[in-house]
Amino acid sequence: MYVHNLNPVALEFFGLKIYWYSLAYLLGFIFSIFYSKLLIRKGVIDLDNDVADNFLSWAIIGVILGGRLGYVIFYNFEVYTQNIIEIFKIWKGGMSFHGGLIGLVVSMYIFSRINKINFLELSNLVSCCAPFGIFLGRIANFINAELVGKPTFSDWGVKYYNEEFLRHPSQLYEAFFEGLVIFLIMIFFIKGGYHKKINLSAIFLIFYGLFRFSVEYFREPDNHIGLVLYNLSMGQILSIPVVILGFLIIKYGKKQN
Repeated sequence: MYVHNLNPVALEFFGLKIYWYSLAYLLGFIFSIFYSKLLIRKGVIDLDNDVADNFLSWAIIGVILGGRLGYVIFYNFEVYTQNIIEIFKIWKGGMSFHGGLIGLVVSMYIFSRINKINFLELSNLVSCCAPFGIFLGRIANFINAELVGKPTFSDWGVKYYNEEFLRHPSQLYEAFFEGLVIFLIMIFFIKGGYHKKINLSAIFLIFYGLFRFSVEYFREPDNHIGLVLYNLSMGQILSIPVVILGFLIIKYGKKQN
């Protein structure tokens, strides 16, 4: 077993605390800039090179604003409405991927309309970068001891403070499947040239939704929500339309040869 004693604070200078959660987002956006330019330069994504730089601020606003509002609305609406100030304390954790996805889609749509670029091609670019950010975000969840897994008797269980039983490291499961595995799948589609016929955004959405739905079975539901419908968690329910959207993009967003 592993005894969890990690500090969510990465650095502290003169009372100023820098959290691993914040660093995860920062590194995720930095990686996205360099990786985006690499994909554009190699011709994987048919966009101008300056799109990566110009869209960065839009992506940050969309992800953070959408992710936080999504968490507030989907998971903790009553609690945050009673304490509005807590909504702005994102360094304490509490971000919804599905909310961040909605916020990012909105920002991509507005940006593509203003700059007259292909929306699906921009979404392909963002989808290639997203797994790395998800990977770091789930690692930060593990460090913060949040979104913990269900009880387990396995040898790799995690012992959290003030708990008698071990739990699945579900955050690490998600980091592996939703981050690393999807990243490798995207590379496979690029190396095989399949991205010329199928939008990479569709591949990302389908695999993310399937992996998230599956790993949720190892994750402890939020105490104040529990299982929502047909013994499914909120994360599983929100993942279903993500998978459907992916298949719709495959069907209606076909690329021209």
